[in-house]
Amino acid sequence: MIRYLKTAKSAAERNEDDAKVRAIVESTLAEIEQQGDQKVRALSEQFDGLSRESYRLSEEEIAQAMSEVSEQELADIKFAQDQIRNFAEHQKASMLDVEVETLPGVILGHKNIPVNSVGCYVPGGKFPMVASAHMSVLTAKVAGVKRIIAAAPPYKGKPHPAIVTAMHLAGADEIYVLGGMQAVGAMALGTETIESVDMLVGPGNAFVAEAKRQLYGRVGIDLFAGPTETMVIADPEAEGVDGELCATDLLGQAEHGYNSPAVLLTNSEQLAQDTMAEIERLLQILPTAETAAKSWQEYGEVIVCDTYEEMLEQADFYASEHVQVMTTRDDWFLENMTSYGALFLGARTNVSYGDKVIGTNHTLPTKKAGRYTGGLWVGKFIKTHSYQKIMTDEASALVGEYCSRLCALEHFAGHGEQANIRVRRYGGVDVPYAGAAAVSDASKR
Repeated sequence: MIRYLKTAKSAAERNEDDAKVRAIVESTLAEIEQQGDQKVRALSEQFDGLSRESYRLSEEEIAQAMSEVSEQELADIKFAQDQIRNFAEHQKASMLDVEVETLPGVILGHKNIPVNSVGCYVPGGKFPMVASAHMSVLTAKVAGVKRIIAAAPPYKGKPHPAIVTAMHLAGADEIYVLGGMQAVGAMALGTETIESVDMLVGPGNAFVAEAKRQLYGRVGIDLFAGPTETMVIADPEAEGVDGELCATDLLGQAEHGYNSPAVLLTNSEQLAQDTMAEIERLLQILPTAETAAKSWQEYGEVIVCDTYEEMLEQADFYASEHVQVMTTRDDWFLENMTSYGALFLGARTNVSYGDKVIGTNHTLPTKKAGRYTGGLWVGKFIKTHSYQKIMTDEASALVGEYCSRLCALEHFAGHGEQANIRVRRYGGVDVPYAGAAAVSDASKR
């Protein structure tokens, strides 16, 4: 039996919030497309309090920002980028071009080709999310993208030194101090001074996420991303698992924003009660408690199940972005779960490791998108294109005969003639013109 000790804001209320964001984004993107740099500047002044002749950082500005980063901060950024680069390179190595002779004389294949240009958005208005530069810019670089531009909002009135440093070290070709819808819209649509890109990636607030959704089709995107989500699956029988650990892992993600869902899924009502008590205690001392408390109040949930099978069913139903699994059967969840952004297995690991440094990518599907897509990885920047070639007359004629009959089955005369002309030329068979039957039928009507 499944029992809900705490429930979240209703779906209807969430949809109402989404509708308001949609309308604002739609009108703003239209104005960016029509007014270009003028609108981008106006939005930057309105939301970020920053007005510049050019929002692209010069080489001198990049060097100045990097000089403000301490030796330890620089070493930490480089360590994180080493881990992310290493895993991305292994992922890329798994993506092989293919060429195979499927019939005598028939060659089929595919090539993996990087996207030509990518715009990477790095959030930084409230929290300077340095790690997002590694996750997007560096991964695109490993994939082989030719032109990578990166944008982040100003932090306390100027480019954030660590974000700029991370973007530059990761391989960004152009760096902009732009935030929110104006950054995403400018990169996707282009302005007088910013050349448009083929693809947008990176997390952001509700307005950034909605802008990416509305721009999809004009450009590619990594995935549809909403507010950060976390789920903790916990069994008190597992080593080291208690209310304090569960509460810490839930609030560690709830601090992202005022609408970040955090869900505890457990087989112990005692652990559930302990966790809720610990959350109240931690909210008295957590520096980001104002944000985390609102998320927990409106979007936090506590679910108690009797069996692991019930926990698995609920976990797949929620398809949460981050799933922290701390049970006696962690590998069973790895083997059986099908819908999630990323798994964090065992009490020794946690979502923060994945967010910042361990090497996997932190841009992950939310709002149940884990049912049909994974997160950002090197393969998202690579397009797989097929090709074919026929090496012999016999092969062309053989395939042509099958193709001709299948085209007739679908009444595609023009398609059929593409096959028939090759059967005649390469097979020496006097095949009638593909449209003859259709003409004959028409004359009888």
